[in-house]
Amino acid sequence: MTGINKEDILEKLNPADSFTLAMDEEIRQDGLAGSYGCYALELSKLPDILVLQQRIDEFSQRFPVALASLQQIGRHFYWCKRNEPPTLFFQHHCPDSENEADFQQRTIDRIINHRQARETTAPIEFHLLSSPTRHVFFTRWLHPFTDARGADLILKYLCTADVTQRRQFGLPETEPLVNAQLRKYRWWQKISLLLKGKRYIQTLDSLASIQPFNCDARPQRLNYSIRRLSEEQTERVVSLAREQVGLTGTSLYYIGCLMRALEKMHPDNPGAAYCAPYAFNLRKQRALTPMTGNHVCALFAQAPREIVQDRQKLFAHLKQQNAQVIRQQLDYAFLPLMWAGSWLSLAKYGKILRQSAGSEKERSSFWFSDVGRLDMPADSFPGAEIKAVFYACQVTSPPALAFLSSIYRNQLTLSYSFVEPIGNPEQIERLHQLTLAELLGEAE
Repeated sequence: MTGINKEDILEKLNPADSFTLAMDEEIRQDGLAGSYGCYALELSKLPDILVLQQRIDEFSQRFPVALASLQQIGRHFYWCKRNEPPTLFFQHHCPDSENEADFQQRTIDRIINHRQARETTAPIEFHLLSSPTRHVFFTRWLHPFTDARGADLILKYLCTADVTQRRQFGLPETEPLVNAQLRKYRWWQKISLLLKGKRYIQTLDSLASIQPFNCDARPQRLNYSIRRLSEEQTERVVSLAREQVGLTGTSLYYIGCLMRALEKMHPDNPGAAYCAPYAFNLRKQRALTPMTGNHVCALFAQAPREIVQDRQKLFAHLKQQNAQVIRQQLDYAFLPLMWAGSWLSLAKYGKILRQSAGSEKERSSFWFSDVGRLDMPADSFPGAEIKAVFYACQVTSPPALAFLSSIYRNQLTLSYSFVEPIGNPEQIERLHQLTLAELLGEAE
């Protein structure tokens, strides 16, 4: 795009941002809204609106990229200043004539499926949904703006009452962690990593991926379904995950359980293996920086159908696969690939990211993200208590399914984001029941 002054440029997208931007373009090409991530806090009552508005304003002043416009200049994309800053905070009130649950579903549906040009879309928006007994603070962001950990940091910022503590967020200022990690390697090490990554992808692509749905309908809208386990059920799941895949393998346990549920649901769907992309975060544990940008690297969990059918073999396979990936440094092998991909057109990059080499079929059986155990104090939100959280995200079609997990207040929340009419609520309900049985170790 021409006509942008250098002084209007705030930030260049880092390689991980460009990765998510390519997915944004793919989702838009499906006719859907774009690569939105969503993080909701269910509140006990109407919060303190004035304090909330003040902190959102303060946040946007501290981190002006929150008010920016995403613009292409040459081959690359940049966050640029706008002439008129977008509105970030919206309030939605339930009409007296409408059912509260229906109002919440309808309003969130409208927010998450709102179609708008990428250049005019705000990087992040905050929506407060209020009704007599239901109050939800719903955050929606464009994925090149930040990742799920960054969104968690932003909400923690809004929930921090002490101004001195809020000033610690985003400090020390650092370069994108993807760039910092790449800088650790000499040029020949980067080439070696890139070749490792390409060979790894070729190995994955030797097995055709099984898709979760067998519907060829045109994508129309994203829907989501939230399921929350009890504290007792959550403790059982965590215990089984530790037993099956170890202390650090919880994500692999969730992935494996969904693979087995999908296999039981559609045992005749074509393909040879289930393949799930997921990310690991480069931020240090409990770090308050970086706040914005994506600071992740990609991994894959793949299991052949015959292994998925045997529960013990599956988890042993996923655990061994992950150990091998770390041992061979494949967990960082996608960094130079992401850097190289950021120089490609969005259409070409999206095709490489999604399609198996040769077959041009979808590589992913489903998307997965485990946010982990959240530590935001329940009483930290301005004027209200946080009762629960949930997530949702847009996803490409295929696979038309994303599986998101988190634990808050000792309760595991599962979010199934799915594209209609390729998937439907009845299928998701059946899928959840099968997944729940696997998670609890109660499946036949």
